[in-house]
Amino acid sequence: MYNNLFNYISRYTNTELTAQEEDLIKKAFAPKRLRKKQFFLQEGDVCRYTGFIIKGAMRQCCFDTKGVEQTVNFFVEDYWADERESFTFMTPSKYSIQAWEDTHLLIITREGMLELATKVPSLLEMLRTMDDRHAIANQKRVSMSIGCTAEKRYEDFAASYPQFINRFPLHQIASFLGITKETLSRVRKQSLR
Repeated sequence: MYNNLFNYISRYTNTELTAQEEDLIKKAFAPKRLRKKQFFLQEGDVCRYTGFIIKGAMRQCCFDTKGVEQTVNFFVEDYWADERESFTFMTPSKYSIQAWEDTHLLIITREGMLELATKVPSLLEMLRTMDDRHAIANQKRVSMSIGCTAEKRYEDFAASYPQFINRFPLHQIASFLGITKETLSRVRKQSLR
């Protein structure tokens, strides 16, 4: 189970983890299992943990002013699942995170992660790289939602995240893209021609 996390850290760093660092990581992270539809975080609660997904799929969602559920993020194997603002500032979350499949994670508190990063330089390097990539992905998503057609948004989504296409239902993907399910169905049919 921990080997997935060790491999992930190694992909984002220039140095190999030592046996001592691997032991520190094993002691800091705890395994957690969620059944399909079980919540990792519910709106209004504080996000006390970040979770590295070993197996399974989760989604992050909220409700708009009309009470319509909006999918804002997807998480699968080798993704980190948390609600960044709540996790960082220990404030109530505006979002929920729910297991879409039976999911196995390794979880750690913010304090645990920060303390571990002082002891494991590779982990700190990984966190910096992840933050950069996260900021770039968010900027790209905003640009796509502001200036691109539904067709272009789906095309980019399918190219960037093919692992999500068969794991999540169309209505959630449409919500993530900011389009209706009907528009997504039309776009997908056109892309198959």
